Amino acid sequence: MKRTNVYADPEDLALIKEAAKRRGIPEAEIIREGIHLAAMANRVWDEPLDWPTFEGSGEPVTSDEVTSVVAREATGR
Repeated sequence: MKRTNVYADPEDLALIKEAAKRRGIPEAEIIREGIHLAAMANRVWDEPLDWPTFEGSGEPVTSDEVTSVVAREATGR
């Protein structure tokens, strides 16, 4: 890890202090979690995501329809 300095609102630091005490972890761990979440939220991927596509009308399905398809696929019928 690398040490860095940041400026933070006193109210935010108070919330972090309370959360750290409640969770029984160092304040720095919560700050590192926040930095990681911010980094991942702003990451740019080299390639677009390859989302699967599905056949159908695009209309919502019922839970019975989902159960039926899952059961059919599980049994191979």
